[in-house]
Amino acid sequence: MSQSVDPRVAAAWRELLMRLMPFADVASADLPLRRLLRLSLFQVSVAIAMVLLTGTLNRVMVVELGVPTWLVATMVALPLVFAPFRALIGHRSDYHHSAFGLRRIPYIWFGSMLQFGGFAIMPFALLLLADADNALNLLGKIGAALAFLMVGAGLHTTQTAGLALATDLAPPDKRPRVVALLYVTLLLGMLLSALLFGRLLTHFSQQLLIQLIQGAAVATIFLNVVALWKQEAINPARAAAPEKRPPFIESWRAFSRGGRASRLLVIVGLGTAAFTMQDILLEPYGGQVLGMTVSQTTALTALLSAGTLAAFAVAGYVLGRGGNAYRITGFGALVGLVAFAAVIYAATIGSTDIFRVGTALIGFGAGFVSVGTLTAAMDLADGGHSGLALGAWGAVQATANGVAVAFGGSMRDIVSGLAEDGAFGPDWAGPVIGYTSVYMLEIVLLLVTLVMLVPLLLRREPAVKRSASKIGLDQLP
Repeated sequence: MSQSVDPRVAAAWRELLMRLMPFADVASADLPLRRLLRLSLFQVSVAIAMVLLTGTLNRVMVVELGVPTWLVATMVALPLVFAPFRALIGHRSDYHHSAFGLRRIPYIWFGSMLQFGGFAIMPFALLLLADADNALNLLGKIGAALAFLMVGAGLHTTQTAGLALATDLAPPDKRPRVVALLYVTLLLGMLLSALLFGRLLTHFSQQLLIQLIQGAAVATIFLNVVALWKQEAINPARAAAPEKRPPFIESWRAFSRGGRASRLLVIVGLGTAAFTMQDILLEPYGGQVLGMTVSQTTALTALLSAGTLAAFAVAGYVLGRGGNAYRITGFGALVGLVAFAAVIYAATIGSTDIFRVGTALIGFGAGFVSVGTLTAAMDLADGGHSGLALGAWGAVQATANGVAVAFGGSMRDIVSGLAEDGAFGPDWAGPVIGYTSVYMLEIVLLLVTLVMLVPLLLRREPAVKRSASKIGLDQLP
């Protein structure tokens, strides 16, 4: 005999579950959480490509395949060639004319096919590239370069059009939480991909490498097909209308009119460079300066990611309750100032605990800056330029990221070399000098970012309405 449940108890349980469920408030009547989570799978395909290009293949090419480091660095940097074109890709997707009236899906699908094609030829090109004595080694270099270029062009196209599609589907009051959800999906995708690839390549062989990269190609197509299924409605009116695509320069002038968009992109570039310049230096700093073990420095990545995830959750919560995107960005920059000061101070007193706190704060501040600037870009997209706005944001962020990492590593080497030669005197001759110079430059960049933010913070504009409404459990996947 069944026993009825007190409606008040059931209501209390539902409320508790909704509070504990991550991103339970991003859904709306037109964009339920099930559909949004499915759309976010395009970020997983991007994460797989990013981990393979900058992590797994980077190490495998140098260590297992014996490819010269300079050549590996060149190959890994090739995808950045397409980063500045993200604004153009977004602009074209804003006005794309197709037989079914679709705008975003054709570009996401084209990007997916580019990724698939790059992964398809990559393993064999890499194996030929690694065989320096082979008469066809030059073809291996050409093939590997083409593969990296195709994957890079594909992931930039897919991510730009995918973010624009999410902006089209999400109501303005839900966009901050949508931003956070898409970022969390990207981070989780990178984390799980890195763990899976490391597990699969425990006993490395050339056959395993081929299978892994080809598996990534298949996974890319599968994930993006699932993500795109019935996401963009067929629009006969748009299909029948004559194509009207204004020149890119005209759209850019309309988008940047008033100076707010240009200032925001400068902030994106400065903020991104400030937080990513130390990406390849954090673990070497812990080992060389503070004497941390390999396992201890490896755990720093988890601290950095945890800080970023926490920032996404907090920023999404604040923005969802009417918070200002520029204030969120400024708060992230302030956190970064404290973080880099802590990292520098940790070397002064030899404290690994303060260094760990500084590492977590770096991730925390970077998360706030990323969510704040992307939300501001989404707010600028209300004039019908969502693809252009998000493409410009992605282009500046990706370009600043790559340039900052390369510049940070070079600066550390140059300053450390000068210090070892006694250029700064006997009191400034240790390896810490090179690292400290990079962290000090990052502090300067964050201060400039805050200065650039001031006019945007002082400008009086109508607040963007943001709701934090809940949804029912029946809408959860």
